Amino acid sequence: MKKMAVFATLWAMTGSAFAADLPMKATPPAPFDPWDIAFGGAVMNDYIFRGITQSNHKPSVAVYFEPRYNINKDLQLYVGTAAESISFANHAAAEVDVYGGIRPTFGAFAFDVGLWGYLYPGGQCQESFPGGVPVCPPGSPLAQGPDFTQIKQNLSFFEAYGKFNWTINDTFAVGANEFYTPSFLNSGAWGDYASVTARVTAPKPWFGSSGVGAYLSGEFGRQWFGTTDAFYRITAAPVGIPYPSYNTWNVGISFTYKVFTLDLRYSDTNLSKGDCASLTSAFNANIPGNVTPVNPNGFGSDWCGAAGIVKLSADLTAVSNLK
Repeated sequence: MKKMAVFATLWAMTGSAFAADLPMKATPPAPFDPWDIAFGGAVMNDYIFRGITQSNHKPSVAVYFEPRYNINKDLQLYVGTAAESISFANHAAAEVDVYGGIRPTFGAFAFDVGLWGYLYPGGQCQESFPGGVPVCPPGSPLAQGPDFTQIKQNLSFFEAYGKFNWTINDTFAVGANEFYTPSFLNSGAWGDYASVTARVTAPKPWFGSSGVGAYLSGEFGRQWFGTTDAFYRITAAPVGIPYPSYNTWNVGISFTYKVFTLDLRYSDTNLSKGDCASLTSAFNANIPGNVTPVNPNGFGSDWCGAAGIVKLSADLTAVSNLK
């Protein structure tokens, strides 16, 4: 029995040695899945677009859905759709966006080029002299004189865009954006928007192991416009008005936790109240004494002034959050 025990022990030791010498079978890497989907939503106290409220300084909700195809780790194709609740001068209650493009990345440099369509279903042709009484149903001429601020039923338009972002390091990033449309809000006036951005991310040790992050960010932009078609005529410009170009800026702090972001932001423009009313056709433009070359009736709007924005959003992707 003692011999048998010794033999068994030697066999076990020898077998273990042989097993250790055998090459280990490598675990195959997970197959590359080029498909992903980003989606999310937000609630905010005011929907501001390039310094101008789209919701009459009232709360707004937004959702988006964006399928993505990664050709490789540095090149992504995408399409998407989004929707926001609004309060427009033509009484459209929603903005529906459709967009698509390509996102190439070269190390710390990221680019984004594509087309963006803005759709505003349910709009009505409106005269926005205080009271907002409809005077131009589809197919009929304007019933009032040309020096009133009116707006079309159909405001849908598209923009071509290019974006650039340079991640300098884990703390600093800067960027630039360019958007162009041949007819801003279907007005007949071309529009060109250019901006620069900056972001400073707080070091992770600031919040320990809580999972909370934070960053400061800001943007300064310039919106240029051409001349509208004759729908927006005034007596001094019977074939259309030159929409007022303007500067806009915003700065804010954002706190992140998992998929959530709380953004606190200040936004403003250099548009006067009179030019704001002319540009937006705001239905509540009732501030007198704001005559400008393109707004002879003199009623002004606060849709383009200083605003504080509180926004809570959630952003997820199928690969990172659902698998």
